[in-house]
Amino acid sequence: MDEGLGARRRQGLVRLRWRLRGAWLWPGFVVLTLLEMVLLHWLPLAGQGTDFIPALLLAGSLNLIAVALLGGLGGRALRRVRRDMPKVVADNYAGTTILALMAATFVTVGLVHRPEVIDRRKAFSRQSQAVQRWVQANGDDFAAAHVRRADTLTIEEDLWRTCVPGPDPKRWLCLIVDTSQSPPGITRDPNRESNTSWNPRGSF
Repeated sequence: MDEGLGARRRQGLVRLRWRLRGAWLWPGFVVLTLLEMVLLHWLPLAGQGTDFIPALLLAGSLNLIAVALLGGLGGRALRRVRRDMPKVVADNYAGTTILALMAATFVTVGLVHRPEVIDRRKAFSRQSQAVQRWVQANGDDFAAAHVRRADTLTIEEDLWRTCVPGPDPKRWLCLIVDTSQSPPGITRDPNRESNTSWNPRGSF
């Protein structure tokens, strides 16, 4: 009787140790998703960056899909090598490994895309400085006083639409800026609608 109780206790302790060793999946999911949120903001996979909340949703969704699709397969493959490993532990190990690979993928793709991000930000800076010079030379006093409140919409790779607020909130001073040439070429846009009315999702 005592021997049977002792054996059950030992088996219980073994199962507990296995569970503790395999309990890294969801804590790892939370930590890596938060890190990837910051990564997607500062080192985007595409475009110029993602706000924190959309980045969190994107990272969380991709991690969940990866674990759901590959976690079970990885767990079965691991149990073929470690037949003594419980299924729940194998699934946890596989899921944690997949999360780490996802994070490494984010870093790799972000680094590959980084030069494009830097080039776009330099182009944005050039067009912004060109707009400020144009407004100081050709704009009225109101535009010169509010030029730092200008917002910019990307039309094409080297073509921007930058608008400076006017006294009438429905009539802005809008300029088309071409950064494919040096110095950037500037043309006044006869359309005085703001960029927000053109693109409700936001500007650069």
